[in-house]
Amino acid sequence: MEQTEIAPVEADRPRADDAATTQLRVIPLGGLGGIGKNMMLLESGENILIVDAGLMFPDSDMHGVDVVIPETEYLLDRLDWIRGIVLTHGHEDHIGALPYLIDQGLDAPVYATALTKGLLQGKLSEHGLLAQTDLHTVTEDDVITLEPFTIEFFHTCHSFPDSVGVSVSTPAGRVVLTSDYKFDDTPVDGKLTEVDKLQRWGDEGVLLLLGDSTNIEAEGSTPSETKVEETLDGIFSQVDGRVILATFASNISRVQQIINISRKHGRRVGMIGRSMVNNVKISIGLGYLDIRQDELLTAKEMEELPSHKVTIIATGSQGEPTSAMVRMSMGDQRQISLRKGDTVVLSATPIPGNEELFNRTVDNLYRRGARVFYHELSDDVHVSGHGGKEDYRRMLELVRPRYFIPVHGAYRHLVLHGELAQEVDIAAENVFVVEDGQVVEFGRFEDDHEAIVGRLGEHVSANHVFVDGLGVGDIGSVVLRDRRHLGSDGFLVCIIALDEFDGSILYGPEIISRGFVYIRDNEGLILRAEEIVRKEVKGKVSPTTLSRRIRNALASFCSNEMGRRPMILPVVIQV
Repeated sequence: MEQTEIAPVEADRPRADDAATTQLRVIPLGGLGGIGKNMMLLESGENILIVDAGLMFPDSDMHGVDVVIPETEYLLDRLDWIRGIVLTHGHEDHIGALPYLIDQGLDAPVYATALTKGLLQGKLSEHGLLAQTDLHTVTEDDVITLEPFTIEFFHTCHSFPDSVGVSVSTPAGRVVLTSDYKFDDTPVDGKLTEVDKLQRWGDEGVLLLLGDSTNIEAEGSTPSETKVEETLDGIFSQVDGRVILATFASNISRVQQIINISRKHGRRVGMIGRSMVNNVKISIGLGYLDIRQDELLTAKEMEELPSHKVTIIATGSQGEPTSAMVRMSMGDQRQISLRKGDTVVLSATPIPGNEELFNRTVDNLYRRGARVFYHELSDDVHVSGHGGKEDYRRMLELVRPRYFIPVHGAYRHLVLHGELAQEVDIAAENVFVVEDGQVVEFGRFEDDHEAIVGRLGEHVSANHVFVDGLGVGDIGSVVLRDRRHLGSDGFLVCIIALDEFDGSILYGPEIISRGFVYIRDNEGLILRAEEIVRKEVKGKVSPTTLSRRIRNALASFCSNEMGRRPMILPVVIQV
């Protein structure tokens, strides 16, 4: 597929001469070119609608980073343009960034389905932002007008029971955003993806479809959730000990399946992990989980009841270091101890990049004597909440858009989804494979005043913003580079004090090593390094000049002696 390349230009407010011709600007701030951090803007005139505000979890080379959120400089310069924020469902990659953005000044009404709203309220409370946020509950039957946008919803099958896609009527035409979805004929809650609405909108005419691309590499359609239930039922039937299952804390549909199967086999259910406990409590309160109080276990009962009466649902399906399942696998979970005879089911597939953590957890579970079921041994312990290639084909055939932008995926996913769109007769020039920050405009432009057409616009800034502890955005590429350097080669600190009058050495040089060599085992090396430093003290020089000399001399010494390149931090003091 041919891609049009345009040179980035500085993002600014729409030009006055474009105002009469440009009816819609589509601005992705996250989710295109990577997994997670989903955030899409629809802009018409001086009006902006935000769909989702998610986070992503850090890659392995983002040392010390807790989460990554979208950059919102473009939005923060236009806060008075924002008409509303629509959330499609309650997974972290769709709502997790919102508390941080509200704290930065984002102030607009938020619209979400009941369960999504409930989970968001918990997050906002933790951040101390609930009282200042204007929250509204919507259903798939509601219609919202936020001039000039009219928003409708359609229920989607996903691993979140309250998930919706969004249809937005704009001055340029109808835009459909699928969010995450699949076509499942037998979903856990019995609610199908609303094909009739998609068909009707397709018949009426859709200008633009923004379609989830996460699972485009999977041939066929995603299996039904009933496959998981059948597999789990078979596992429960063949074991007598406790069954401990790990899944995403927001996968409420999977939690309900586990409750149903446990009830069938005469087991009660306990929850371990703060996010799991909180999400289950919220879901029960809102009526999204069917479980009686007498079916729930306390931590004490999970340990003391007969093993064949106990099911435990835990966080940690991805091998997250601080999760309940990982702590259990290391014997470090204060409430539950794994014991021989326990059966552990990891009901998830590792997210790309998490394989090492996941595999380490599986090994540790085996070391504890547990019997382990996971995706490589039993495919049907988990099915994706995202459709496969045939689901995506069906969506394109139902909606039949004039223009198509693949979203939610790595770049290869977007390209493959764009090729699929052409297979269902969407013109190649009407498929825009773009990444975060690339604006796509729709309107009546100089070369065609009769019909609404699409074209690539400018680039806006849409970089990663790193959250580390209480700091938001204060970690950048330079800091990450330094952390990678420290993590791979360690550091040397050289402390030396000089007489400010004649430059003679009053103290030192003292060399401290961390992550480079163990000083007690390498005293000769350290002594030689100190001698190298002494040779660089030649008369009275400025601390800056001497620091540079010491850094260069020690860098050469470490490279020649050890073949390593530690970070070198000279500390030169004049007294």
